[in-house]
Amino acid sequence: MAKRSQSSQRWLKEHFADPYVKRAQAEGLRSRAAYKLEELIERDRLLKPGMVVVDLGAAPGGWSQYVRQAMGGQGRVVAMDILEMPSLAGVDFLHGDFREQVVLSRLEAMLEGRQADLVLSDMAPNKSGVDAVDQPRMMHLAELAIDFADGHLKPGGAFLIKLFQGVGFDDYIRDMRRRYERVVIRKPDASRKRSPEVYALGQGKRSLPQ
Repeated sequence: MAKRSQSSQRWLKEHFADPYVKRAQAEGLRSRAAYKLEELIERDRLLKPGMVVVDLGAAPGGWSQYVRQAMGGQGRVVAMDILEMPSLAGVDFLHGDFREQVVLSRLEAMLEGRQADLVLSDMAPNKSGVDAVDQPRMMHLAELAIDFADGHLKPGGAFLIKLFQGVGFDDYIRDMRRRYERVVIRKPDASRKRSPEVYALGQGKRSLPQ
């Protein structure tokens, strides 16, 4: 318990000293993760007014909030999570598990027959600190996300997902390359250096997985 307490104290000290945390608080953003997305979107020019964007694992809402602001009110943002998320102006929130057909049916009704132009996933499991446990959980979520994009992202669309480097990562990227014309790996400045997280971006969804 003492080690866990010391680790928690170090994390809290680092968290509140983090310049991105301070900036998010000053700018009224829900999480520092918004700055990761901002860099990724600006670098690869992912957003255009009028797009339909689906944000998987959206709580607490930092990514959806940024996308809504960046599109200037033009377009549609649908956020989904199994956790509750306080409402955001201009963002449609769907509370539920997208693996369940009833939830998918509700999403399809909200989209009114349109497919997404961009699917985002910043999902991650609750970390145990044991790589042999955390990595398989992360890759399972990643598989669910890419399956979702297969069915709900329009041909030519883009898919951006957080991944942990480790077992299964290389196979996943190879799978993305079969599905998308262009796949790149990014490590935003706002990602903590010691974190194993990176972001994989697939652009130009192929009509059918190959």
